[in-house]
Amino acid sequence: MGSVRHQDRYLQISRVLYRHGLGYFVHALGMERWVRTDRRAPARAGLEQTHSVAVHVRLVLEELGPTAVKLGQILSTRPDLLSPAFQHELEKLQDRASPVPLEVVRAAVREELGADPEKVFRRFDPVPLASASIGQAHAAALADGSEVVVKVRRPGVVEEVEADLEILRALAARAAQRWSAAADYDLVGLTTDFADTLRAELDYLQEGQNAERFARNFQGDPDIHVPRVHWDTTTSRVITLERLRGTKISDLQALDQAGVDRSALAARATRLMADMVFEHGFFHADPHPGNFLIEPGGRIGLLDYGMVGEVDERTRRHLAGLLAAFERRDPARIAAAFAEIGVTKQRVDRGRLTADAGYLLSRYEGLPLGKVRIADVVRDVLEILRRHHLALPRNLALVVKMIVMTEGLGSTLDPGFQIGSVLGPYARRLVTGHLDPVAIARRLRQAGVDAASLGVELPGQLGRLLDVLDRDGVSVSVRTDELDPLVARVERIGNRLVVAMVTAAGIEALALLASTDPERLKPHETKLAALGVAAVGSLTAYLGWTARGRRRRR
Repeated sequence: MGSVRHQDRYLQISRVLYRHGLGYFVHALGMERWVRTDRRAPARAGLEQTHSVAVHVRLVLEELGPTAVKLGQILSTRPDLLSPAFQHELEKLQDRASPVPLEVVRAAVREELGADPEKVFRRFDPVPLASASIGQAHAAALADGSEVVVKVRRPGVVEEVEADLEILRALAARAAQRWSAAADYDLVGLTTDFADTLRAELDYLQEGQNAERFARNFQGDPDIHVPRVHWDTTTSRVITLERLRGTKISDLQALDQAGVDRSALAARATRLMADMVFEHGFFHADPHPGNFLIEPGGRIGLLDYGMVGEVDERTRRHLAGLLAAFERRDPARIAAAFAEIGVTKQRVDRGRLTADAGYLLSRYEGLPLGKVRIADVVRDVLEILRRHHLALPRNLALVVKMIVMTEGLGSTLDPGFQIGSVLGPYARRLVTGHLDPVAIARRLRQAGVDAASLGVELPGQLGRLLDVLDRDGVSVSVRTDELDPLVARVERIGNRLVVAMVTAAGIEALALLASTDPERLKPHETKLAALGVAAVGSLTAYLGWTARGRRRRR
């Protein structure tokens, strides 16, 4: 039914792909019936000699309109999925569109705010500041003379995007059945993430809430200016924001003429980004130079809050585990961290992954943190992940992309800038916080709850399994009195194993904490040593006591 309703769009997509020599995507997406056979070969032969495949992919996305352009922009933030050539090409996608006629803008404002823009605002500039695929921005002034920017969503864009998202979901499902790479990288799940991100950008209320959350997080910080949201003239279709003025951060000549210390500015911008990720857990996911304005006093004005990311507890744990593995320079632990983080439906070859992690370590052996470019490390890590068909969770991929973009921004401002000198303390605090006794106790408590839940659910699960086996004609006869000794023995072994694992994990955590931040532990060395001896002694006593009880029963 959906294919019939969207047949014109399917036909357009297929023809555009063939015209740019990308007919294999038509087959992978199951759209062969939408293109006539006699149109395929000539179009494909003529264009492949002109541009690279990456360029053709960008051109296809631009030709297919707003949803496709946004898809490309979001994909450009996923270096774990795309090779550098495709990533860099998609970064060129410009979200430009022809201006919406003033009468259409006036009608939208009238529907949302109850009056024409000339009545709502003291001044409303009819010439747009910018016109994009989702909305159009106009300069305006409030009744008190305050300068603002009014963004108005294009009419019909929500319906257009929703139709394209429906098509995209259907194509992703087909591709997962026909194309191994689509199945390996969970294309259906990626499509769902993309749809959620795009819908959030369509809702200006969400953008306003994002801006206010940033303002709360940086309240009192003199280095950043988050534009104020004027809620009395803001809806899901119209948003009114304080207008910021300043020099583009990429205009080095203007910064120099204004007397801005570019080296200090690079460190300041990086510190703000690090605070977002490591301290607040809520970050700006599109920190390209166009979103930074440097005000006359040197304060950074940050624009555009449509695309954001969150560092939840799971993402924080992944980051801490990976950083701790690199800190210990242990290839097996790095491989285990990669496997835990990565999303894949394939079996991971731990041996090869460990070997690749060892080679990665050897490339940077002996180099101080200040001499290592984060972008180079990230490039090598992502190459390993792609080789093993491992994709990053969306928020972690956004963190990686944001850090790389921040390093590039810092290097542009100051060629001698080393991002490691700014990020190092944040990374160490993240690792030590992950290994903090309170955090460890919290995770152990959760593990206990999970184990207890499993113990409660296991009999029911076994009962359902026996029902299935019996229903399928398999007869199972078990005498419980024969199982009692076995169950008791398994229970004893399980108890001993859990105690041993918990104690070993605690000792290992203390050792890792000592190796990553010895200065923090110096005042507590005696107490920790006593704690370690007590833990080992308790474990030994428990194991001895359980073994003695078993010998008595025998």
